[in-house]
Amino acid sequence: MPGDLMSLEQYARTRADFRARVIAHKRLRTVAVGPHTTWCFEDRLTVQYQVQEMLRIERIFEARGIQDELDAYNPLIPDGANLKATLLIEYTDPDERAVALARLKGVESCCYLALGDELSKAVADEDLERENDLKTSAVHFLRFELGPAARAFLAAGAPLIAGIDHPAYRHSAELVPAARAALLADLGS
Repeated sequence: MPGDLMSLEQYARTRADFRARVIAHKRLRTVAVGPHTTWCFEDRLTVQYQVQEMLRIERIFEARGIQDELDAYNPLIPDGANLKATLLIEYTDPDERAVALARLKGVESCCYLALGDELSKAVADEDLERENDLKTSAVHFLRFELGPAARAFLAAGAPLIAGIDHPAYRHSAELVPAARAALLADLGS
């Protein structure tokens, strides 16, 4: 909502404090899945930060431009029945990254969340295609629909596993209890 955003002037005054708050908030919502991927679970605050930063960088202050940014980023906010994450594929060496992105084509469709005996496979990149004939992108947006049983497992404290089951990259990680609690809030629980 435009009313949730700060003006460019107000954001300039409060940016350092707001940024520190968001970084602390994101720590609980970030998990390394194997040595080369990071999942950042998004919510209203993380999206607000992204929008504020884009408005600042692009010097956007007109209503239409602000609405365009909101339209681009608001789909990353969970709606109460799902969790949403940004998948980052991270290789520091550019040559190694190019080879890995070619090898990892389709990785975004191989991501999952496991809760108890419930498995939620990722719905990836609903906004636009991020892969071509040669390689995948280093950034993907993932949505995980969680049915009532999965949400009940999460509320009961069941382990939450984030994983990738791609032929060239098979890794998983259990989220710490504080991260599970943060994500449970995204489900309105």
